[in-house]
Amino acid sequence: MASIFSKIIAGEIPCYKIAENEHFLAFLDVYPLVKGHVLIIPKIEVDKIFDVDDTYLSEWLVFAKPIAKAIEKAIDCKRVGISVIGLEVPHAHMHLVPINNANDINFTKEKLTLSKEELIEIQESILSLL
Repeated sequence: MASIFSKIIAGEIPCYKIAENEHFLAFLDVYPLVKGHVLIIPKIEVDKIFDVDDTYLSEWLVFAKPIAKAIEKAIDCKRVGISVIGLEVPHAHMHLVPINNANDINFTKEKLTLSKEELIEIQESILSLL
């Protein structure tokens, strides 16, 4: 079930990494809903979030917590929303999205196109707060 996320984990495709440990990888979404949109993926290949082992699933949220707090400080937003859609890539993944209103986390709206420089600036801003 190799997906684009498996290739990112393997280092075959570069990403704007935010955090990583032995189980998870967090990186900027390169076509975000809003600036600061981060994806968190498990390093195991599993399609659906509820097929993830219970222990691994709880560790996922603990891994996401300091990232969400850093995003909230780095990006002008009321809070960081969390979403699991799972239709875009057949690899379980979590979206952390800075939001000011419910439409900020609407996945049917047009995605942003950011320059490499903008992505690096956002990455560095979040990393400085981790």
